[in-house]
Amino acid sequence: MIILIFFLGHWFLSLFFQTFFLHRYASHKMFTTHKFFERTFHVMTYVFQGSSYLNPRAYAIMHREHHAYSDTEKDPHSPHFFKDVFQMMYYTAISYRKHEKKVKEPEERFKGNYPEWKFLDYIGSSYVSRIIFGLLYIAFYIEFATQWWMFLLIPIHIIMGPLHGAIVNWCGHKYGYSNFDNNDKSKNTTPFDFLMLGELFQNNHHKRPNNANFGAKWFEIDPVYPIMKLMHWARIIRLRKAYL
Repeated sequence: MIILIFFLGHWFLSLFFQTFFLHRYASHKMFTTHKFFERTFHVMTYVFQGSSYLNPRAYAIMHREHHAYSDTEKDPHSPHFFKDVFQMMYYTAISYRKHEKKVKEPEERFKGNYPEWKFLDYIGSSYVSRIIFGLLYIAFYIEFATQWWMFLLIPIHIIMGPLHGAIVNWCGHKYGYSNFDNNDKSKNTTPFDFLMLGELFQNNHHKRPNNANFGAKWFEIDPVYPIMKLMHWARIIRLRKAYL
């Protein structure tokens, strides 16, 4: 039971800060917040993503490229140009690394307006940090695992961030239904969207990329949006008025 709680806790907390901080804030600026809270969210993203920490700047630039070139040859991770999800993940990792190391100059329209914290981003992206987190996961399993098969979950912990991205980018552009004609192949992958905290409402999101609510129809529930509204009410963040 302890292992299951730990796994689910890591899964959803890592995913929450990926969609809330990296996607909705860093990439799209769906809300504003005080610098103190921005730094707090930045630290929490590092802690909960752990060994698979994703640099907000690199994430934001690559995601903006994805929207601009959705499902074309310039899309950094469209599933329609790769034979399988592993090839897509490999290519995505190369593209991400170029932005992380700043060896690729992005188009001017993709630059700026994303959180940067040189010290934390350097630490979070270092092999030392990733190895330490990996060892902590292993130590936790050695202490609390009661069955051998539980250790098979450790690799998922280690690559949690990229794994979430792979699920969203592959399934969200291949399987499901479309509410809107976006001139791409984005889909809403119901009912698995709830397990991905609304991230699989890709068709809705590509139609309204700056809308904080990824759901569009009455039965499409984005579980992160009510949390954002609560944070807005508590004045931790300020959502764009058009999307309250």
